[in-house]
Amino acid sequence: MTLDLEALSRKELLQLKTDVEEALKNAEQRERQEALKAAEEAAAKFGFSLDEIASGRSGAKRSKATPKYRNPANPEETWTGRGRKPHWIHTALTQGLDISELEI
Repeated sequence: MTLDLEALSRKELLQLKTDVEEALKNAEQRERQEALKAAEEAAAKFGFSLDEIASGRSGAKRSKATPKYRNPANPEETWTGRGRKPHWIHTALTQGLDISELEI
């Protein structure tokens, strides 16, 4: 398929450009749907859903970690020991407390 672009007017070229952009969007959407369907079928062969594979979970939700440390100034504030240390932990440590003193 060959178009003689030189023979087209500016208005026709602009319309062609719009049509091509729309066709590209549609083709991408169609290919995404095909890829998603193929990925779901591949996951199903192994007994998983695509969501389980994408999230890295085996279907069972993890339970929330139990707190290991409690703020002596405010017993409602706890920390599991995972992730960033809360401000109250940093404050206690700079005041000379040992982390073991904050254990529950």
